[in-house]
Amino acid sequence: MLKLIFLVFGVGAIAGLVWHIGPSSIFNTVSQLGPTALGVILLPMVLVYGLEALGWRLTMGRYAQHVGFPQLFAIRMAGEAVNVTTPTAYVGGEPLKAYLLKQYRIPFIDGLASVVTAKTTMTIAQILFILLGISLSFWILGPSDHYVVAALAGVGLLAFGVTVFLIFQKYGLGMGCLRLLQVCRIRWKFLEDRQAVLEELDSTIRKFYTHHRQTFYISIMTFFLAWMLEALEVYAVLYYLDAPVDILSSISIAALTVFIKGTTFFIPGSVGAQEAGYVLLLVAYGYPDVTGIAFALIRRVREILWIGVGLVCLTMLKGQKALPT
Repeated sequence: MLKLIFLVFGVGAIAGLVWHIGPSSIFNTVSQLGPTALGVILLPMVLVYGLEALGWRLTMGRYAQHVGFPQLFAIRMAGEAVNVTTPTAYVGGEPLKAYLLKQYRIPFIDGLASVVTAKTTMTIAQILFILLGISLSFWILGPSDHYVVAALAGVGLLAFGVTVFLIFQKYGLGMGCLRLLQVCRIRWKFLEDRQAVLEELDSTIRKFYTHHRQTFYISIMTFFLAWMLEALEVYAVLYYLDAPVDILSSISIAALTVFIKGTTFFIPGSVGAQEAGYVLLLVAYGYPDVTGIAFALIRRVREILWIGVGLVCLTMLKGQKALPT
């Protein structure tokens, strides 16, 4: 119910922004984009998603050879579509990814372990990218006391969450969650009946961090490069909106848009909060508010298009039968 309320407020926020800035002004700004411009704007995310699939592949160990890269890319898109379209804080599609890997003779436990470790390396890279963006914003805009406190507090919370998640994985993610529930006197029979499975999952995750430390760092670097490539999309959108832009500002804006989206995860699809945050961000960088809302709406349309691709991938993958492991 609470998420539905957030969603309604988010839709209202978008409508308010469009009404305040002026539908005609927004239409005139966006209409200058032709098919070529839209194609160029969409291209960077193909590279981003491809690198993210590669970063995930690195965490799969010996099972990576069981699934081709196009199939892994499709599984990733299907899982991310579920992440974005369901109120599960961007994690609902992760078990689905592990389930879909079963049809390529990858055991569910090993697939789920790869999903967990990939999500961890991706989030670490995300924090590094946001820190880079904040540093560049200080240099470009100059420091502001309120801005510094807010930005560092947000990044600190993200870093704290990742640290706790890493500690959980080191001492046992599955069994750790079960023990935590037991301490809170919460009985969850589904987990209690699968204690052996949870122990196997914990062992598989620990082996990755213990025996594949170099791969762990390479995966972080791959995801960091993927985050960096999002700056190409920012540059392309602002360029075709006839807004002056340079590569350093593009990197900073891209990193801060990631920060905005990450901190509004509790709103389904970050609807409204994402658009309002993007407008405020671009206004802070000296762009008019009409450019800010056009930028936000273009990125939202891109997101919807890729969700559609993910749902098509999910439909195709669900029609296949899992192979025996």
